[in-house]
Amino acid sequence: MKVHFIAIGGSAMHNLALALYKKGDVVTGSDDVIFDPSKSRLEAKGLLPEEFGWFPKKITKDLDAIILGMHAKADNPELLKAQELGLPIYSYPEFLYEQSKHKTRVVIGGSHGKTTITSMILHVLHYHDMDVDYMVGAQLEGFDTMVKITSNNEFMILEGDEYLSSPIDRRPKFHLYKPNIALLSGIAWDHINVFPTFENYVDQFDIFVSSITAGGVIVYNEEDEVVKQVVENNANIIKKYAYKTPNYKVINGSAAIETPDGWMPLEIFGKHNLQNMAGAKWICQHIGIGEDAFYEAIASFKGASKRLEKIAASKTAVAFKDFAHSPSKVKATTAAVAEMYQDKNVLACLELHTYSSLNKKFLSHYKNALDKADKAVVFYSPHALAIKKMEPISEETIKEAFGREDLLVFTDPKAFKDFLFNENLKNTALLLMSSGNYGGLDFDAIKTLLL
Repeated sequence: MKVHFIAIGGSAMHNLALALYKKGDVVTGSDDVIFDPSKSRLEAKGLLPEEFGWFPKKITKDLDAIILGMHAKADNPELLKAQELGLPIYSYPEFLYEQSKHKTRVVIGGSHGKTTITSMILHVLHYHDMDVDYMVGAQLEGFDTMVKITSNNEFMILEGDEYLSSPIDRRPKFHLYKPNIALLSGIAWDHINVFPTFENYVDQFDIFVSSITAGGVIVYNEEDEVVKQVVENNANIIKKYAYKTPNYKVINGSAAIETPDGWMPLEIFGKHNLQNMAGAKWICQHIGIGEDAFYEAIASFKGASKRLEKIAASKTAVAFKDFAHSPSKVKATTAAVAEMYQDKNVLACLELHTYSSLNKKFLSHYKNALDKADKAVVFYSPHALAIKKMEPISEETIKEAFGREDLLVFTDPKAFKDFLFNENLKNTALLLMSSGNYGGLDFDAIKTLLL
């Protein structure tokens, strides 16, 4: 196939481009700006555009497919030319479905946990040399790219995002995959710029469950009341399997779960992660991996990139980086660190970075999210608010929303960095939660703080 990417530089888009190149397809692309690691990875394969910008002359009749990324706009010059020529135009999820419609599609959905669960499944399958196609939202140890597409693999494992598919397709991505096997981990209102009410947001998951092929399977977290209600009230003729957090305890600084063969230590920790593992086990069993084989493999799973990722440690202190930004994930991640390191002071830092988290009406959902931390910090950039054309937020509003009078609030990257680098971190568990980088914080430099 000859495939052209409009907005090739995105995290997901460039990984798909690399996957198709590896498959043997002819790949071209355009973008107005591309940052690392996308830039260097595309350049290494000769896929980096010679010049940044949009060039309608690249759009020719001999192209078999156009893949349109969310970074592009509806009036993109290359898109308009493709429409004029009548070329097949796909959103990212549409194209993945086209590549997998003759395979068994396994889709992992939920407001949180989907990257970790997908990563767990792929780790187990990789451990047992079971080759599958996949798309996951994080770089995994032992995997070259975040996307793999072949002509012959039986299964396609897909992380099912509920955000919009493309500038001209406003459907949530996970509505397009039509899974044979699906998982729903949790529902907590997010993306309020797209889904203005909680009820509207929940409806998207109901549509997802309805999209499962007749006779298919849904694995769901019965400890989430909204998930339980959505799945159990859905009339789709499918098999429904509930999961919950396994019995666990902390032994010598590590989490251990109860198995038929006794207590088994794990590399990961936190109730939410062990709950995710229970869901991953069900999916693996439906794919053909037995319970014993699952436990053997999952024991070595160290977590997905930026998901409670340990970035530094010393004899008395430890530091983690986590992608958490939604209220439910912030609360679960903070509680996980507090439970694991009861002998340390927990310093939890959260950057408000997304549209939802910076919205005054949404802030109240963060109530008590940082309560398990001994010291809590919130950072946000007024510049980010200006770019998103949102109202300014006062320090008092932030404190009231989180329900902590002792909350430290920073809006200047230098002031936050100075605070962090002057803090005595002896006997501390530091947790840095963000989908951004605190205005340019060097995470590698954190190691020097713990020495």
